[in-house]
Amino acid sequence: MGIKGLFPFLSENAPLSIKETKMEAMTVRVLAIDASMCLYQFLVAVRQGEAQTNLSNAEGEVTSHIQGFLSRTVKMIELGIKPAYVFDGKPPELKQQTLVGRAEKKAEAEADLATALEGGDAEEIRKAAHRTARATPQMNADVQELLRLLGCPVVLAPSEAEASCAALCRAGKAYATATEDMDALTFGTPVMLKNFFDTESSRTQTKRPVWEVRLDMLLQQLDVPMERFIDFCIMCGCDYCGTIRGVGPPTAFKMLKTHGSLERAISALEEARRPAPDEWPIDAARALFTQPETVDAASVELTWRAPDVAGLRAFLVDKHSFNEGRVARYMERLQACRASGSQTRLDSFFRASAPKAVPDAAKFDPFKRKASGAGGGALGKGKGKGKGKATAAVASRSDSKKPRHM
Repeated sequence: MGIKGLFPFLSENAPLSIKETKMEAMTVRVLAIDASMCLYQFLVAVRQGEAQTNLSNAEGEVTSHIQGFLSRTVKMIELGIKPAYVFDGKPPELKQQTLVGRAEKKAEAEADLATALEGGDAEEIRKAAHRTARATPQMNADVQELLRLLGCPVVLAPSEAEASCAALCRAGKAYATATEDMDALTFGTPVMLKNFFDTESSRTQTKRPVWEVRLDMLLQQLDVPMERFIDFCIMCGCDYCGTIRGVGPPTAFKMLKTHGSLERAISALEEARRPAPDEWPIDAARALFTQPETVDAASVELTWRAPDVAGLRAFLVDKHSFNEGRVARYMERLQACRASGSQTRLDSFFRASAPKAVPDAAKFDPFKRKASGAGGGALGKGKGKGKGKATAAVASRSDSKKPRHM
């Protein structure tokens, strides 16, 4: 889920923290990519036939995720982007309730899919099929094998992938975190890329912009320290505390500004809307965002190697029944990248060298900021100067440049 309603709120209240970009603008940059998010996207999107089934090999095993990662990664290599895929580890204990809810929704979706198939409603089949998508350990293993054969580094996070992505960015190992989960910002990534891999909707065929979100500018415009921003995100609704009925980001922001702390804001709610303490472990949720379990970013060495062409062919064609001609074309594209001596940005991808230094903005570490005084900031008792800046910025933007609610 990430943080409920956060992006629309930032679009209105911290617009200078968001700018439109494109994939091509990330050439030669290292990106920490939420691999688990990508895997789910492919299981949803790469489908075929009236029953909206996933692609599969001769053994009946799903291969939609393999096709998706292959196509996406080769495209990035051609653009000179250095992808570092980060995979989820063990979910935090506080996320168990969220995972239980997802399992229940999957069961409901499977029942809805059976009904839709009987009725023959194509749109209902599509919707229900997408809601049944779930990744398995074998799918994760398949993708990791593919990426290693492609020469890309694979990072296995001990817990949440977004948290380790953020740690890599703060350590200067990557420029940005590419994910759809807005809690990458709550985990402290200096730069986040939203819609990075979803620039075209398969349903409407309309182009969707890629958004680059800067945490330092976000905190400046909202006029809050990182500690208050985390409390704000928790109150909006996250994977660790759920949501409060009738409390979205605007209300949460106002309540925190009025009451000064998350605990007092919760206490001020009507008793019927107040979450039970055991369902809202505020201190534990704060700790997960401020001190998450992550990879040791300082010791992680991100290395890109030449692809294993023979290994890729065996994995794709022999093991997973991919069309040999299509695989050959992918291999030709990879070989063309290596042979393109005139395009240093592509050639350098295959050198096992340290990543290009990232700008200071990308190394911004929000957790080193000092908290503001009790009465300062937009979430303090006084008026927040960030909100005025945001409103003025929104008014000065043309409709074509203003971030849309998504």
